[in-house]
Amino acid sequence: MALRDPLPAEEVQSRLDQLHGWTGDTTLIQKTYTVGYDQAITIVAEIGKAAIELQHRPDIDIRWDHLHISMTTHTANDRVTALDFQTATRIDTIATEFGVT
Repeated sequence: MALRDPLPAEEVQSRLDQLHGWTGDTTLIQKTYTVGYDQAITIVAEIGKAAIELQHRPDIDIRWDHLHISMTTHTANDRVTALDFQTATRIDTIATEFGVT
């Protein structure tokens, strides 16, 4: 299976079960991090670098006390793919580097 091929529902759920705090289905995965606005801005800058490197851009919503990330693969007809999970793992790593769980 290629990185941008849509994943079946069972595979999406299995992968979600392996990631702390991520939820979703075959159309979207998402996670909300509890983090202040200023720190979120710094984290988003690092997420942006990863997004460029991975050629996959998550949707990002910054609020005063949290950072919300959601993803789907638009080139796969807005379905969740392995690339979404690869990006999610990278985002979790970035958040952890900034002390956010």
